[in-house]
Amino acid sequence: MINQPKALKLIKIYSIICDRFEKDLKYTCERFSNNDKQDLTDQEIMTIYLFAVQEEQRFSIKQIHNYACDYLRDWFPKLGSYTAFSNRLNQLSEAFRRFTSSLFEDFIPSDCFADQSLLDSMPIITCSGKRNAKAAKELTDKGYCSTKNLYYYGVKLHALAFRRLNKIPFPEEIQITPASVNDLTVFKEAWSEKTNRNFFGDKIYNKQDFFSELEQEKNSIMMTSVKGIKGQCQEIKNRDKAANDLFSTAVSRVRQPIESLFNWLIQKTDIQRASKVRSAKGLLIHIFGKIASAFINLIF
Repeated sequence: MINQPKALKLIKIYSIICDRFEKDLKYTCERFSNNDKQDLTDQEIMTIYLFAVQEEQRFSIKQIHNYACDYLRDWFPKLGSYTAFSNRLNQLSEAFRRFTSSLFEDFIPSDCFADQSLLDSMPIITCSGKRNAKAAKELTDKGYCSTKNLYYYGVKLHALAFRRLNKIPFPEEIQITPASVNDLTVFKEAWSEKTNRNFFGDKIYNKQDFFSELEQEKNSIMMTSVKGIKGQCQEIKNRDKAANDLFSTAVSRVRQPIESLFNWLIQKTDIQRASKVRSAKGLLIHIFGKIASAFINLIF
């Protein structure tokens, strides 16, 4: 059994999930077979997952199922075995993805700067770069994380987030790519059409020709720390050093909170470690289920 405050939160989560299913989530996991009516509903499975991760810090599927067996059996008497629960959960990867997007769309804070966006990415690691990766090969590959000085197999989570003054930025969009994909490539494909926007990124976005064209066509500006020019003479470097250092410091202070967003996600959900994932659908559940769990408090 669980105490009354937790029970009320469980009911609230279930109510929100049911409302979202009636609106659009049901179309992401339709079954066209004679076995389309299940004793344990998709809404109940999503509720168990989100509640166990958010409220009880149970991060693995096994931990979530064990917790539900021990404490939520009165609420979900048709829970069934771990294998059945895991298989059913994997069928809901697209539902979790859509639910995460709806949280970002429906609960955007009023203090967001709609014309200022922060960009960054973080690795989600399925295994070390020294090993031969076998899990979720259709989504993952080998990449390098300069922050951790680490080669790894997995994916990158790319975030475009609205700036908030003295607060963690709020995600506008999330993109998932194989680990080797460059951040600038993701920006060009996913976010380069946004107009009247000030972007703040790291030095990977220091592509003067592309962003000069973006400023002219979309009235959008990319702010990055100043990157040294190869072969530039020392006299010019010394002359511009003070101004460049001040500008780089200012940009870094603005974009630093997006690193805090990633750190908060890792602390809340352990999202960066995906070593127990065995399939592409399982990896998507790990990513979008954990993100939805972190932001589920927005509904309260």
